[in-house]
Amino acid sequence: MRHWPIRPLLSLALVGALAACARAPQAPVAHFIAGRPAHLSEWNVLDVNGNMLRLNAGVVPYDLNTPLFSDYAHKLRTVSLPPGTAAYYAPDTSFDFPVGTVITKTFYYPLPRDGKGVARTYETAADFSVDRLDLARVRLVETRVLVRREHGWDALPYVWNREQTDAQLARTGDRLALELVADDGAREAFDYVVPDENQCAGCHVVDVKSKAIAPIGPKARHLNRDVVYADGSANQLAHWAKLGILVGVPDPATAPRNANWHDPAQPLAARARAYLDINCGHCHSATGPANTTGLELGASVAEDRHLGLCKPPVAAGRGTGDHFFDIVPGKPDDSILPYRMASHEPGVMMPEQGRNTTHVEGLALIRDWIAAWPGACDT
Repeated sequence: MRHWPIRPLLSLALVGALAACARAPQAPVAHFIAGRPAHLSEWNVLDVNGNMLRLNAGVVPYDLNTPLFSDYAHKLRTVSLPPGTAAYYAPDTSFDFPVGTVITKTFYYPLPRDGKGVARTYETAADFSVDRLDLARVRLVETRVLVRREHGWDALPYVWNREQTDAQLARTGDRLALELVADDGAREAFDYVVPDENQCAGCHVVDVKSKAIAPIGPKARHLNRDVVYADGSANQLAHWAKLGILVGVPDPATAPRNANWHDPAQPLAARARAYLDINCGHCHSATGPANTTGLELGASVAEDRHLGLCKPPVAAGRGTGDHFFDIVPGKPDDSILPYRMASHEPGVMMPEQGRNTTHVEGLALIRDWIAAWPGACDT
């Protein structure tokens, strides 16, 4: 077992400075090493005061180069380590966090102009900024908590109440009837599904044999980007090192970095690979829950049959759509991968959980990527 470094008090002060403008709760973050608190407020990570949601002192927000798609929900991600501890940097896997680390992901939607339904938009004006989220402009849906215990990580889902004042533990999950309102006014009714404890943990399995789970987002390639903080813009990896909550950080210029899937100025292939990595790679890996498929969609997989190129499926059936290969270069309509991404049907759709809508823009990206591939499959 590692001996976690005790960081100087200066580092803790820097962490606190991140939320210097915030009206943080009086109590510090509760790093529960056991138990399942009934309410999110018991963790003291987020503070709802009137129409403002702020972060407690010592809670660090973070963002990803390419995020996981979750029915167009926007997300506020945070991490909080027990005082005097730090995580260890890893170039390819999740960082090695100390016992007591609390990671949260809050799902919310901006409100449309008429206030009816929730907005399906990439506009970020209503998003969490620097140290606050204006609750008059968004609807909070759920917050998922990952907490590092002695035995490993535990995943706990919380559902926000109608008053938007607190969230209650929902160990069996929940289902919320919502209506997405697009920027052009088009409306789409759907059921937003909050995963139960087992489903929540299942998405984070990194070793299907041991059932060990780990965070997905806090990896170098996802965090290696600039973010605006109260004192200006900074690279997240460098910022975490400065705060003293991450040790062993290299120069960010030499660290892995995924592309931003939504930035057309970046290479098409890099954007598509980043999208597949965050949305599919945690299951489709050599040790993940989908390891028996032979399809690996992580960032470092070679562009061969492991990635799906001219690879026949392990099992035929509805999931293939009568297609022969996962990816047919130049032919997205003949490829299984985009077929399953487009589907809503249980047993066909991929990912299997975490969405009840089709990510239209993400699907278009993968189709464009496949269409740009040269070559052909031997049928």
